[in-house]
Amino acid sequence: MSAIATIVATATAVPPHSATQDQVKAAFAELLALSPKRLAAVMAIFDNSQIERRHSVYPLQAVGQRRALTDTMRDYRQHAITLGRDVAARALADARLTAADIDLFITVSCTGIMIPSLDAYLAGEMGFRSDVRRLPITELGCFGGAAALARARDFLCGFPEANVLVVAVELPSLSLQLEDLSLDNLVSSALFGDGAAAVVMRGGASANNAAADNASANRPTGGVRVVETLSHIFPNSTNALGFDLQTDGFHCVLSKTVPVLLKSEIATLVDNLTRRAGLTRHDLTCFVLHPGGKRILGCVEEELLLTRDDTQPSWDVLRDYGNQSSASVLFVLHEWITKRRPPSGAYGLMAAFGPGLSTELLLLQWS
Repeated sequence: MSAIATIVATATAVPPHSATQDQVKAAFAELLALSPKRLAAVMAIFDNSQIERRHSVYPLQAVGQRRALTDTMRDYRQHAITLGRDVAARALADARLTAADIDLFITVSCTGIMIPSLDAYLAGEMGFRSDVRRLPITELGCFGGAAALARARDFLCGFPEANVLVVAVELPSLSLQLEDLSLDNLVSSALFGDGAAAVVMRGGASANNAAADNASANRPTGGVRVVETLSHIFPNSTNALGFDLQTDGFHCVLSKTVPVLLKSEIATLVDNLTRRAGLTRHDLTCFVLHPGGKRILGCVEEELLLTRDDTQPSWDVLRDYGNQSSASVLFVLHEWITKRRPPSGAYGLMAAFGPGLSTELLLLQWS
């Protein structure tokens, strides 16, 4: 029996506070200590971002206030647990599973640190089994959500009777640094927003699991198979993207070379991924792309010869939420599943990019 790993449910959530990009722009214009010429250039970044609204655990007037790292991580823990619990519960309910049915629990976040990790806090509260396997992923940045699905597939290939829950929570607003006037930080202040997403995946032999079998009988038909995966580290690129942890929190590292590096190899990487399944790039009709920003999406579209219609869900997520780091690509997946479901048998690509510089590619097939 060939290994099967299927996405059967997704959920997304955002914190209660939100602001339009124009509101954020106006607030920051008053607070940034910049010359008129440089301020105009930064405001142009906001205007050209293709973002209309972002969400935050803080109200707008509190975003960017200087805080001790202790206070930031306390707030991170509180809000990560709240959002993580929300999306986990709704994804499990949609999959007709309980926390006790989960065999591997993967949590993903790069915007805060908590030890024990988020999955440990949720385990006792939500009723996970004491022998649930746990995998907290903390340092993969924006491609962590896609990498978590890929590692979930690896696990399900070895344990086809299992169920996996992935929860990604990102709160970049906690580390907006208004006193850091570097270009990297100013660009990040125009891009990032808070959010959480969850995905439930199941193996292909769940009929051996009574709880999962009962769930299957009650669940709506359909799902998205993860057919193949590919990981790639771009050489000599560790300085291109990441965070610098200082006494007041995370400071963004964001190089202008990221689109250039992606442009050099993304088409070849997609060709390599599809070839593993006996397909070509031209067999792909669905594109679940991480909305890292306008330039990154545009670069991938250009290199893969895509139209805006091919990638519209990614642009919609960028417009409505900004870049939510690892959760973003899962928001895009949720859009494809709930609003623009492809026909049965259609093949798609999930692609996300993050520190390293690295990418995770997944070949999907809708059922």
